[in-house]
Amino acid sequence: MSSRVIGGSAKGCRLKLVPGDSTRPIMDRVKESLFNIIGTNIVGANFLDLYGGTGAVGIEALSRGADYALFTEIDRMALKTIDDNLAITKLKERAEVRLTDVLDMLNKIPDNDFDYIFIAPPQYKGQWLETMRAIDSNPAWLAPQTIVIVQIDPQEKEDVLFDHLRDYDERRYGKTLLWFFESLVKE
Repeated sequence: MSSRVIGGSAKGCRLKLVPGDSTRPIMDRVKESLFNIIGTNIVGANFLDLYGGTGAVGIEALSRGADYALFTEIDRMALKTIDDNLAITKLKERAEVRLTDVLDMLNKIPDNDFDYIFIAPPQYKGQWLETMRAIDSNPAWLAPQTIVIVQIDPQEKEDVLFDHLRDYDERRYGKTLLWFFESLVKE
């Protein structure tokens, strides 16, 4: 399986994959659908790519005009892969890569407001829900316009209710579900 940048300034660049099976790269078809949904709203946005893996989603955001992307990853091989892919795509100057535990980071106050938060943790471990609860319990991560997108296997989906987030859309692509939440935080 290979991954590439689908649109924008780095269109066509082939991305390195993380050695081993510690990550699950997003399929190009799903990534393309995601950015078709986001559309031109990505231009000028701040993008948070939690559980960055190869960095493919945040890199796609930067390629399509996001101003800034923060990638978080706890796996050192994945971190190196993200760095390599940012160099390949020449998007490093608008990105930050942090070796950190996502839940630890979400307990702190963010340095920036984010327009998009993308969550694609390891599957079948309940981490997506822990991550959503961490964001919901620390609404400093949510600006009024923030959209949170969860990528999970449809079998992982369960009924959820949050204080500061509301689901408004979901799209299924085979064994991948993109689930969209909007911030309920006011100015």
